[in-house]
Amino acid sequence: MYNRNTSVWQSVDWYTIGIYVLMVVAGWFTIYGASYEFDSENMFNPSGRMGSQLIWIGTSFLWVFILLMLDKDFFETFSFPIYAVVFLLLAVTIVFAPEIKGSRSWLIVGPIHIQPAEFAKFATALALAKFMHGYNFNLFTFKNFVIVTGLILVPMICILLQKETGSALVYLAFVLVLYREGMSGFILLASVCAVAFFVIVIKCGDEMIDATPVGELIVATLILAITLLLSLLFRRNKTVVKVILCMVVFALLAGFITSLYIPVNYVWVIVGITGAVVCYLIFISLKNLIWSYLLIALFALMSVGFLFSVNYVFDDMLERHQQMRIKVALGLEDDPGGAGYNVNQSKIAIGSGGFTGKGFLNGTQTKLKYVPEQDTDFIFCTVGEEFGFIGSAAVLLLFGALIMRLIFLSERQDTVFGRVYGYSVASIFFFHLAINIGMVLGLTPVIGIPLPFFSYGGSSLWGFTILLFIFLRIDAGRKERYN
Repeated sequence: MYNRNTSVWQSVDWYTIGIYVLMVVAGWFTIYGASYEFDSENMFNPSGRMGSQLIWIGTSFLWVFILLMLDKDFFETFSFPIYAVVFLLLAVTIVFAPEIKGSRSWLIVGPIHIQPAEFAKFATALALAKFMHGYNFNLFTFKNFVIVTGLILVPMICILLQKETGSALVYLAFVLVLYREGMSGFILLASVCAVAFFVIVIKCGDEMIDATPVGELIVATLILAITLLLSLLFRRNKTVVKVILCMVVFALLAGFITSLYIPVNYVWVIVGITGAVVCYLIFISLKNLIWSYLLIALFALMSVGFLFSVNYVFDDMLERHQQMRIKVALGLEDDPGGAGYNVNQSKIAIGSGGFTGKGFLNGTQTKLKYVPEQDTDFIFCTVGEEFGFIGSAAVLLLFGALIMRLIFLSERQDTVFGRVYGYSVASIFFFHLAINIGMVLGLTPVIGIPLPFFSYGGSSLWGFTILLFIFLRIDAGRKERYN
């Protein structure tokens, strides 16, 4: 039963607040280490990086107090208005923001620089949670799926128009939320396959076996294999499997005989087999009303279309610097003085830290400013150099504890609104962590997204603080109802 006398301070999850405070404090010391100069001014000088970050931390704690003092139903009630306001800010930014480092993502009001994209994350999470909380909501209906996709894509497209590709890609994290809420595993599979296919085609783009491109051959074979495997798993129909295998054997035999006389591009042989399999799956799907076969056929068709669009997207749609970053990440280019400079210096800094690190303020790579953006996107290299493997592992464990705690809190919510928003928060933190650390270690392309609570920046710190504490207020409201 609801108890009006229950205080939010009794209901709020103090474990998560403890992790938050620890990360913010550790983040400030890391920024201090990355920005420190031996002849610099006082660390509390508001004109310096350390002093200004302290101001942002103080105002973030003020946001914490304000958010926890709001009514427990405030965010559910005003989810769509908040989304609309942030959308307007994103639209205004596209038109009026000055160009800074090649992007138009900052609104400047006097001495304050605000990046609306950082606030669009919690606004999108609120709108998504509110819509999915609707009475008798079903994600599988066409109308609902289109609206949910639109809620995610609208801010994503706005941020892309600001030329902030990294911030826009964060919205892919919402796929994990939709999967938790019952979205077909096909979409998650398709997403993973798209990334794998893209990497394989680009990685093996220049390799040939006679007239056959190796990358395209590998992907075409994978598409056919996955299509066959899905056909077998969804319906254990031996007749269907036998017919498909016969088509595969016949086509490969025909391709081999033809290659004895003229060069054969085996990619087209595999694609032809896949096309025949698709036609057969569509036929038996319509004949026997087995819609899973139709879904498998659609997956195969879209995969083949994606295969032949990879080179066009890479060569004609991506900017030159984006292409170079991907090539450097895949090991296709070695550009230590250009696109690979940041990652190369970051690896040197982290590697030089060894097991225990060089000690606080004793890092040479960071003190001599060899690593660009070392207090923002590449802040983790400062942790690695000064505190070594132990410090790096501690930071990762902190993030792991936060994400696992958020998942636990999300699962115990008594409303769809609370659960969806909670999983949105966990997914966004996970995506930022994975991409930022991967970027610093050279495992993913450099796309420029911050490490939550560690990277320097007021908009980033405010955005993540608001994102987190909205959920803690929602969770505290759940406890207030039943205490």
